[in-house]
Amino acid sequence: MRYDTHTKTKATQYAGDSLPASDTTVKANQQVMSGAEIFLRSLEAEGVKVVFGHPGGAVIKIYDEMARIKPNFTHVLVRHEQGGTHAAEGYAKATGKVGTVLVTSGPGATNTVTGIADAYMDSVPIVVFTGQVPTHLIGNDAFQECDTIGVTRSITKHSFLVRDVNDLARTVKEAYHIARTGRPGPVVVDLPKDVLLAEAAFHYPEHVSMRGYSFPVEGRQDKIERAARMIARSRRPLFYVGGGAVNGGASEILTEMARHAHIPVTTTLHGLGAFPEDDPLALRMLGMHGTWWANQAVQNCDLIIAVGARFDDRVTGKLDSWAPYAKVIHIEIDQSCISKNVFADCAILGDVKTVLEQLRPYVDEKDTSEWLAEIEEWRQECPLKYKKDDTLRAQYVIESLRDKTEGHACVLTDVGQHQMWTAQYFRFLHPRTHITSGGLGTMGFGMPAAMGAAFGLREMGSEMPVVCISGDGGFVMNAQEMSVAAAHKLPLKLAVINNRFLGMVRQWQELFHEERYSHTDLSDTNPDFVKLAEANHCVGLRATTPEEARAIIEEAWTINDRPVLMEFQVAKEEMVFPMVPAGAATGEMITERLTPDSFV
Repeated sequence: MRYDTHTKTKATQYAGDSLPASDTTVKANQQVMSGAEIFLRSLEAEGVKVVFGHPGGAVIKIYDEMARIKPNFTHVLVRHEQGGTHAAEGYAKATGKVGTVLVTSGPGATNTVTGIADAYMDSVPIVVFTGQVPTHLIGNDAFQECDTIGVTRSITKHSFLVRDVNDLARTVKEAYHIARTGRPGPVVVDLPKDVLLAEAAFHYPEHVSMRGYSFPVEGRQDKIERAARMIARSRRPLFYVGGGAVNGGASEILTEMARHAHIPVTTTLHGLGAFPEDDPLALRMLGMHGTWWANQAVQNCDLIIAVGARFDDRVTGKLDSWAPYAKVIHIEIDQSCISKNVFADCAILGDVKTVLEQLRPYVDEKDTSEWLAEIEEWRQECPLKYKKDDTLRAQYVIESLRDKTEGHACVLTDVGQHQMWTAQYFRFLHPRTHITSGGLGTMGFGMPAAMGAAFGLREMGSEMPVVCISGDGGFVMNAQEMSVAAAHKLPLKLAVINNRFLGMVRQWQELFHEERYSHTDLSDTNPDFVKLAEANHCVGLRATTPEEARAIIEEAWTINDRPVLMEFQVAKEEMVFPMVPAGAATGEMITERLTPDSFV
């Protein structure tokens, strides 16, 4: 049965936030439509511009209505639901908006789990709509049934199972509100098939008021003043900046404050770009594969000002040896992160941008010249370096991509050695230009996330190039999305760093497992990447020498009507240094190829 009539009325309508779901007192002459159309109209009302989705039986009514009413958003048919979820992450990270995913029940829903977990770990705002079997069949092991709410409960910020079509529009509104506010994160909305077939009057609420859900904005005044006193008394202060500064739009006020007070800044993997890395105060990334001088600054500072960071293990290493002389100011919107790993001497709960704006008038200019000179000595003592010869090396490729873009690009990476080399050598200048999988470390993230970022930047009218740097191991995990990017004429620049190994695992096997390279050699199973690109309607290029690398980068930038895959066949034995071994203290860094116990 088709619902083509838009003049149906009924005597009841759900009145939004002002009334409970059971109250159906309505105005006359309201349009009645199917739940599927209510869903689509709700996305329009929410301002959604791109939906990454894949149809199936449980959501077929939504796709039927999509063909009939032609909503004013773009639906991107992905080739795999995990790819769609990563694409939504890339879209969200590049734009600051909420990414949207639509999949069917059962395997459609379970295929999104990795992307949902990735978004949860990295505080990425996405809403994933999953189909579900009809409500009367839930729990009966029906065809393509899965307890999606149960499966995703521990990896979502919140989840909904919609049981009444009258609740649908309100639930959509609440889902987007929860995903984007406070500490961002993924929300799952499970949509039973009978709810999508049922009829109701459509009303999309203008506002959201949810009992029990709130988030701080301004920091307490006494905490602001205490933090200012701590900064004034410090002699060796250090900003430690995480992804929350990017999510919270705090880059500008952070940069102004650091420069005003002459306080050096180090960032986490997700904080890259929050502070421009061409600034003399930039110490770049800290932690397991951070710079020597950033980690030495942490180990010798007397005050850490943590902004939107959670003190994760990749940053701190051995906790009881981390920053032994430092007091800690922690500015954070999520109370669960306060003193979870490292005790905060002054915890300021609130929106990081707002708190920094509150704090700024209390922070005077400081003379930190001695402290900065000490850091410069560490910088000169152990700079980032690699062997430069006729062999093509990943670091050279990344530096060449950086030179081509002059740092003005949206760079996405997969997970592995290339990810760390990109963090070390690219030098990021702007927020939302470095996008990666951090907390979960998801191989296969890069290519679909780049596609999502490209859709977002296109929507915003940005001409910034989108560059995806992947390893050969991770790239093939979601390479199927290349054909989708080609179909939409996205000018992605895909750099595959091919060392024919699972490089990071190989590095650990060499350093800590007596060179037993167990199942990390990809030589026999890697595809021909140029042919793979061509089979997916993209351009494929290959380089085996530094000269060829420069040449194919130049050629790639002349092609702007489809993705270009650049395969760089690099040395397989290269390792990422510096490195803090697992369980070691931050000061115990391996800085070159030495025996495992030869810590510097």
